Amino acid sequence: MPDRFDKLLSATTRETLALRWFGLSKIPMLLYTGVSVTAVDAQHMVVRIPLRRRTRNHLGSMYFGALCVGADCAGGAYAMHLIRHQKLNMSLAFKDFDAKFLKRAEGDVDFCCAQGQEIAALVELAATSGERVERQIEVIATVPRISDEPVAVFKLTLSLKLRA
Repeated sequence: MPDRFDKLLSATTRETLALRWFGLSKIPMLLYTGVSVTAVDAQHMVVRIPLRRRTRNHLGSMYFGALCVGADCAGGAYAMHLIRHQKLNMSLAFKDFDAKFLKRAEGDVDFCCAQGQEIAALVELAATSGERVERQIEVIATVPRISDEPVAVFKLTLSLKLRA
């Protein structure tokens, strides 16, 4: 039955549903912010958080906490995508988080993680070694409706380990 649905749904729709299901069952903040996957391929993943009452600060731009959720999703959802397709039982966490807020995000924000091959290699290393492995990933946030210039740049250390 799931194979029939996979053929009917686009990759972005499947990933958005998986991310929202994960939000509903494990991390309600993901569901609350309305995150969705807008692009996914072997190289990158782009997630979007809409600017709305729930994600807006007192200045009318996106609240920094919502921006951090988007950064977490862009890198984490890509790793989860790879883990799910390889049917691995793996724990995923972020070890550290560095953010540089460059401009006010005054529209829907796209978060792009363009290290797909590096994350795939990290998942493979974690699966074969059985040890905890880590890699720093970068996520760039933009407001495409306004400009392609980054509004924020995030660096997160992704930590993976195969569960017994």
